Amino acid sequence: QVQLVESGGGLVQVGDSLRLSCAASGRTISSLATAWFRQAPEKDREFVSGISRNGMVTSYSDSVKGRFTISRDNAKNTVYLQMNSLKPEDAAVYYCAAGAVGGNWLVLKSGYNYWGQGTQVTVSS
Repeated sequence: QVQLVESGGGLVQVGDSLRLSCAASGRTISSLATAWFRQAPEKDREFVSGISRNGMVTSYSDSVKGRFTISRDNAKNTVYLQMNSLKPEDAAVYYCAAGAVGGNWLVLKSGYNYWGQGTQVTVSS
């Protein structure tokens, strides 16, 4: 069983930066693909960014490409999401996910077996 714990969310202003962390336990994070999804009120949970098991493939949604960066520290068993130039539309609960999904399918929500509880990101204008 894999446990994922997100942290780093908070209230920021438009244009600010935040770094989210997802600490994994129960399994080596590099044995799984990991991703960040987000869900705003009354909207579906959507893919934000993902990284493949071997770390060689990363994927981003069009809405965050060029502003967000996903990375992984295998020694800390932690995945990060660096978010720059935040916009009001980035406000959501951000969830970390992990699973055996292949590198070409990182966007598929159904490919992830393990989910964290989420961390709130609020962007004030």
